[in-house]
Amino acid sequence: MGVLAGALLLSAGGVAVVPAEAAEGPTVTTRYGQLRGKAGTTAHAYLGIPYAAPPVGSLRWKPPSPPARWSGVRDATTPGNPCMQQPSSTPWGNLAGPGTPSEDCLYLNVHTPAQRSPLKRPVMVWIHGGGFTVGSGTFYDGGTLAAEGDVVTVHLNYRLGAFGYFAHPGLAEESPHGLSGNYGLLDQQAALRWVRDNIAAFGGDPGNVTVFGESAGGGSVCQHLVSPAATGLFDRAIAQSGCGFPLPTQESQQNNGKAWADSLGCADVACLRARPAGDLLTASARPTARWVPNVDGVVIPAQVTDALASGRFHRVPVLQGTTADEGRLTVATTYDLAGRRLTAEGYPAAVRALYGARTDEILSRYPLSGHGSPAEALGAILTDSQFACLQSRTAALMAEHTRSYQYEFADRHSMDYLNLPLSFPIGAPHGSEIRYVFGGVTGTPAQSALADTMLGYWTNFARTGLPYAVNAPRWSPYPRVQTLAPEAIAPTLTFPQEHRCDLWNRPAA
Repeated sequence: MGVLAGALLLSAGGVAVVPAEAAEGPTVTTRYGQLRGKAGTTAHAYLGIPYAAPPVGSLRWKPPSPPARWSGVRDATTPGNPCMQQPSSTPWGNLAGPGTPSEDCLYLNVHTPAQRSPLKRPVMVWIHGGGFTVGSGTFYDGGTLAAEGDVVTVHLNYRLGAFGYFAHPGLAEESPHGLSGNYGLLDQQAALRWVRDNIAAFGGDPGNVTVFGESAGGGSVCQHLVSPAATGLFDRAIAQSGCGFPLPTQESQQNNGKAWADSLGCADVACLRARPAGDLLTASARPTARWVPNVDGVVIPAQVTDALASGRFHRVPVLQGTTADEGRLTVATTYDLAGRRLTAEGYPAAVRALYGARTDEILSRYPLSGHGSPAEALGAILTDSQFACLQSRTAALMAEHTRSYQYEFADRHSMDYLNLPLSFPIGAPHGSEIRYVFGGVTGTPAQSALADTMLGYWTNFARTGLPYAVNAPRWSPYPRVQTLAPEAIAPTLTFPQEHRCDLWNRPAA
């Protein structure tokens, strides 16, 4: 499933020469040295800031190390390159953003309001999505969110695919804790530590940090919620379209990783570290291994839903939700955008390929007569099974211990501006809410108003732990779900019934 991004890079060694046109940019002093950023009318940008040492050579598949200090003033007007990844074709473009993918990619961008403030501002740290295999922080511009929300935004890169989530017995032997994999997740925690230690220099409040992300980024947010290693690194959390995804065990990931290494003719990690990054990237496209975090018992001590059910998570306020038509993006990319159509005759086979023995029961609950087309019917199944009901369950589990807020983004015309060549309405699919959060939506007056309200809800939640916005409806905690649509913003109590969550959240037999 496609989704969204994070990235940055600068040359690792030495100090970049500051070009003449940047000489008048705003300057800050971090623990590692001085930075000169790019001045803007409403927001300043500090780009390509190293938060960890380049994970290259012997540091490939190692937890992140602190970055090197530098002397002089480092140029922070150009973002770093994205982490290693294949080109990604999505309705939004290449999620890698600008730059050339590289292993040397552990950089972040900071945006601050141009107007000075006597008070420290809330900090919002964005974790991009992309299925843990593509994306970059630079793909998203935090300037509008910073300026209009009066917050400091941080967008980070983290290792992706085989470089971020490869597990192997040889790596576990190197680890003092016997762990392997989860390097991308550890990168994110290193970036959060950098924020804690340095963000005050940018006018941010290190005691008021919100971590937020979408899809794989939203899943990462919930993984940090249950990770003991993330203790004290954030004060609020926002998970968009991604909380509670089931993860493989470390044992299964190591077995898959060993099989992948064997397929490359490598019996040990030293052999793999000697391979060029490009060769590994090409080989990682093979279906042998699944490049995702794993439950290692330490970084991720248990499945997210199990940890939440037992109350073993960081008790911070959480805002989470999904879009009304999550699964239609997958259907669009699998069928119409790939040059074929899902027919009524092909619908049962498509469901059977995904759900096997449960097919008849699922088809009885999602008959074609209840949907405008086979594509919309399959999209509803994917929406409910993979997103809506998982998110409803995690919101319910969190509500037993902390303030838990849930939303459904329901602008059914949010993607009209892309004019996609589809045979069915794509509605409010996966990823469509992101530009509403970050600001700058151009559309109908009602869509612009919805975007302004959502930016207010998100930034005020970061400010206070309560989602509110000027002249906007009150947002009540779970079990009420806030519907976010241009036509109306209103709470509902029927979300689990509308998405048939009795079917999808049923305990395993």
